[in-house]
Amino acid sequence: MQNVLAVILAGGKGTRLEPLTRDRAKPAVHFGGVYRIIDFVLSNCLNSGIRKMLLLTQYKAMSLDRHINLGWRHFFCRELGEFVDVLPPQQRIDEHWYQGTADAVYQNIYAIERERPEYVLILAGDHIYKMNYHEMLDFHISMGADITVGALRSDIPSAAGQFGVMEVDEQDRIIGFEEKPAHPKPIPGDPEHCLASMGIYVFTARFMFEQLLADANRQDSAHDFGRNIIPSVIGDHRVYAFPFRDENRKHDAYWRDVGTLDAYWEANMDLVSIDPLLNLYDDKWPVRTHQPNLPPPKFVFGSGERGERRGRALDSIVCQGSIISGGLVERSVLGPSVRVNSYAHVEDSILFEAVNVGRRARIRRAIIDKGVVIPEDAVIGYDLEQDRRRGFAISEGGVVVIAKDHGAGQLLVREQASAAGQ
Repeated sequence: MQNVLAVILAGGKGTRLEPLTRDRAKPAVHFGGVYRIIDFVLSNCLNSGIRKMLLLTQYKAMSLDRHINLGWRHFFCRELGEFVDVLPPQQRIDEHWYQGTADAVYQNIYAIERERPEYVLILAGDHIYKMNYHEMLDFHISMGADITVGALRSDIPSAAGQFGVMEVDEQDRIIGFEEKPAHPKPIPGDPEHCLASMGIYVFTARFMFEQLLADANRQDSAHDFGRNIIPSVIGDHRVYAFPFRDENRKHDAYWRDVGTLDAYWEANMDLVSIDPLLNLYDDKWPVRTHQPNLPPPKFVFGSGERGERRGRALDSIVCQGSIISGGLVERSVLGPSVRVNSYAHVEDSILFEAVNVGRRARIRRAIIDKGVVIPEDAVIGYDLEQDRRRGFAISEGGVVVIAKDHGAGQLLVREQASAAGQ
């Protein structure tokens, strides 16, 4: 594993997750209360024994860079050749932004060559899953492969127009590859499923350099691994598919692209179910992150006011520093330092760090970004048309999203004052 360099692509805009990605890159979006999306791929690398990582950023990277500095650099010893380095666009080769996944790696080819890796592991920084990359690298070496592609068995409707789809022979050698086809070709003998690309690639380094240089000179190329490089080499080179082996230790394999607001909300809501699909409590494959120095969560129950104040959280995740001061929280994820004041009711919602919910406020099916103050008596998620008029984002599935610095508190206070004046 000392000869392996992981290159993590973390520069996408994440436009389908707006307004959560208005001020941060998609990999830096909070997940499960205390985590960020990027923590899952970084934890996979660390648990797999990979200790050399380059994180390629592009858009709105400050929050992500801060998170890496606070939560990840102490795991690595530079004197032993270990590192996780954040690389913003250098524009040493081209003055343009990254044109595709292959172009992002090509524009950082000098930083990669400097480490002299024998193998390069290309990863996406915005997916949630658990995987031992060591096993994939062993497979790559044993097959004498030039490229190995991580492969996920997917139902055809989910893969259509969303993923690259592969055809393989009996030895798992790729004999066909289409990028996001409208009608994916099924697995032989299984007409309901296809073999989807996970966006995970192992390259023999010398071969990767050759292909990146050749692709950079093609005027008709989109400079993308799935769209251009892999389809161009499967006929003449050894390109294999590696079936996803899940480290989540559950009955069904867990891999999620939380690229839409509804997918993101649903993945978080799974965490508060009785038996979540994603196991965050497995000490054999820990997910690491930055843990802020905060006091434990507190629940005010039956203190004063004739015992009517009862701070409760049912089927919920409540992170450190949070106080449930007489309110009721149900099936929700509360990040660090959240305050739910007396008689407030929060259900089926995700509250980011330092959200403050005022007395008697009612919140349902909502995502509330960092630091938003919800005033007393506010009602969110019960009348979607009213929430839309307020300027809040509404997902296709009817989840209300309040952005950071939206001024939701002031807006709702003015609305309440206007109603009282009438």
